[in-house]
Amino acid sequence: MNNPFSTKKYSTTNVDEVKRLNANSGLSYNEVKLLLAKSYQEEKQQK
Repeated sequence: MNNPFSTKKYSTTNVDEVKRLNANSGLSYNEVKLLLAKSYQEEKQQK
């Protein structure tokens, strides 16, 4: 049976390629928020 929702390809999008490119794209939105929060807390404690 041919699965149309295969993890390899859906439509013309290569899911594995997208995951590979995303892994090399830098920080995520949530990672940036976490770093900013830590930086703010450290700065606040130094004052």
